[in-house]
Amino acid sequence: MELTEINIHDLLPQQEPFVMVDKLIHFDMEKTVTETLVVTDNIFSEDGFFTPAGMIENIAQTCATRIGYINKYILKKGIQLGFIGAIKALKIYRCPRVGETVQTTILTIEEIFGMTLVKATVCVGDDIIAEAEMKIALSELESKKE
Repeated sequence: MELTEINIHDLLPQQEPFVMVDKLIHFDMEKTVTETLVVTDNIFSEDGFFTPAGMIENIAQTCATRIGYINKYILKKGIQLGFIGAIKALKIYRCPRVGETVQTTILTIEEIFGMTLVKATVCVGDDIIAEAEMKIALSELESKKE
């Protein structure tokens, strides 16, 4: 199966209107990449731009997409709930405009005791528009999503 054919909703505990990624375009245990088209009716779009809060949530949901893929397709279990544990070295160079496609890449640095540390890069085309390190804490609870 092609990754882009996976329904992103099958990998995320979040539901509309709080889904901030459109599709998974790359997965391996170290690197995950998602794409998202910035649209006007996104709850984090404001005055024609995707807000910094939206970009942070997009990074977190790229992490959730990775975890969802591992749980569903590798471990064959339900989708776990995760929470942002910490954000470090956040740099936002510009906010993407409505109509632009954002590509978010996370590189997994470490996984230990239910915590995942990633380095994230957000790009529009070849331009890096944001970078951060993020810790995601995983709950033992699975999503109750139908």
